[in-house]
Amino acid sequence: MHSLLNTINTPDDLRRLERKQLPQLTDELRQFLIESVSKTGGHLSSNLGTVELTVALHYVFNTPHDRLVWDVGHQTYAHKILTGRREAMKSLRMAGGISGFPKRNESPYDAFGTGHSSTSISAALGMAIAAKLAGSDSRAVAIIGDGAMTGGMAFEALNNAGAMNANLLVILNDNDMSISSPVGALNNYLAKLMSGRFYAAMRRGGEKVLGVVPPVLEFAKRTEEHVKGMVIPGTLFEEFGFNYIGPIDGHDLNVLTTTLGNIRNLDGPQFLHVVTQKGKGYTHAEEDCVLYHGVGKFDPAHGIVAKEAAKPIYTEVFGAWLCDMAKQDERLVGITPAMCEGSGMVEFAQKFPQRYFDVGIAEQHALTFAAGLACEGLKPVVAIYSTFLQRAYDQLIHDIAIQNLPVMLAIDRGGLVGADGATHAGSFDLSYLRCIPNMTVMAPSDENECRQMLFTAFHLDTPSAVRYPRGCGPGIAPEKEMRALPIGRGELRRAGKKIAILAFGSMLAPALGAAQQLDATVANMRFVKPLDEELILSLAREHSLLVTVEENTVQGGAGSAVAECLQQHGAVVPLLQLGLPDAFLEHGEPVQMLAACGLDAAGIAASIRRKMPG
Repeated sequence: MHSLLNTINTPDDLRRLERKQLPQLTDELRQFLIESVSKTGGHLSSNLGTVELTVALHYVFNTPHDRLVWDVGHQTYAHKILTGRREAMKSLRMAGGISGFPKRNESPYDAFGTGHSSTSISAALGMAIAAKLAGSDSRAVAIIGDGAMTGGMAFEALNNAGAMNANLLVILNDNDMSISSPVGALNNYLAKLMSGRFYAAMRRGGEKVLGVVPPVLEFAKRTEEHVKGMVIPGTLFEEFGFNYIGPIDGHDLNVLTTTLGNIRNLDGPQFLHVVTQKGKGYTHAEEDCVLYHGVGKFDPAHGIVAKEAAKPIYTEVFGAWLCDMAKQDERLVGITPAMCEGSGMVEFAQKFPQRYFDVGIAEQHALTFAAGLACEGLKPVVAIYSTFLQRAYDQLIHDIAIQNLPVMLAIDRGGLVGADGATHAGSFDLSYLRCIPNMTVMAPSDENECRQMLFTAFHLDTPSAVRYPRGCGPGIAPEKEMRALPIGRGELRRAGKKIAILAFGSMLAPALGAAQQLDATVANMRFVKPLDEELILSLAREHSLLVTVEENTVQGGAGSAVAECLQQHGAVVPLLQLGLPDAFLEHGEPVQMLAACGLDAAGIAASIRRKMPG
């Protein structure tokens, strides 16, 4: 059979196909996705679930004139393939290759850059209003998953959109929630009927006729709402001012293209509810969509083969500590904003279900919820990625720090994250945490130190954060026994001459490597706030150059804290601050990225030699 996918280089090519050819194209596209992702790694389940929806959207809408905004964006591989990046999929998430998320500078078809959830409706609404102001017939479409709909920002945008009466289409890609009954012929028929011009015209005409008798009009509206509510769960979205359509089968191309075609001709805010299956078309992913959400390289014929990790990753160290601490202290409660697996909380959720709270993709709520628990004497531990904590900064300050509440943040993915790129990098947390009063901020240099810091933070009666990187550390086995570290105290790890390297967190290992070449002193600083000022001043008196190293942006980070300490005490000594540059770093292999930033042993040594020749 002649390949259709190889003939599609732009959506214009797709739109030249006959509708009856689309099922063949989706079959080829799905197979291409499986083969491609198996070679590069990436997000699989979510992309397999949106193949038909992606094809239908580009078939019906005039992209890129019509704007498609994908929430989170981890489901856009089919979109990338259909928009001229089929061959580039070989470089997916690799240095110099294409991103795993939409990027405006990568393609004109990527209308909005995404990586975090719940932003699509706001962005698409902005585009819809811009088109209205310009007198353009461009349509804006937001595609949002049921998980992202748990984010408050999505509902803020829905509330605003309904009041603006913009030509906006919101598509809810429902692939997990049980808010609708199984999709069948009746629902598909109703969706096509309610998206058609006849239904819209009939409703407008009815309102016009009944408008002269307001009580009758109100009765008719209520009757319509209740009749629709009996067969579809759309009442909530209707209350926001949207015309609700669905739910429909997101894998039925005929229903999708017909419904989208009808909706494109409707004015005002439209809401289409589409039901899809994660991992659709690949048995392994259908059976375990969580395992196949984000994958490394694998054999498509056999699926993912579990491998024993040579050493525990930081996330697992946290998960083990959480369970151990929960056994010791019944006040401990664990909170996650929809990242149970990613944050290492699966075992805790199973062993302590009454003390485990997944609040959905709602980081702001997670922190204020924790504050409320802390007010009542509980000890909340919020497991959160560094990049997602950024979304709850006001809550951290206003609801936790000002009230000096004992909420502990276990901050995963501090520093670079590799293939996920700039949207997921934890490049800024040391900078934005250390400026907050009442905060204690720790950065472990190895797995055992991470466990001891978690224990230390938990026993503080003030806000605290333990910030650790993605993946494995140097391989120091965590001790079963837990002990509290002295607050604000670092340790001397190597004695040398002339040069003193002050290493924060994950940078201790490369700092020791550089020091070996330079015969330098190395301090494991441990605490970003409060700093070990006594250690810093002692090193300043005894060395000709101080060097700070951190896996955080240099601006305002741990090195800046050291500079402030020296200035405050009038200590005059040359200071070299090494860290992440003032730039958003693209995706790639973490080891290569750190080397490019000069944060491996060789890079640190080279920077010091440039600063202090000879």
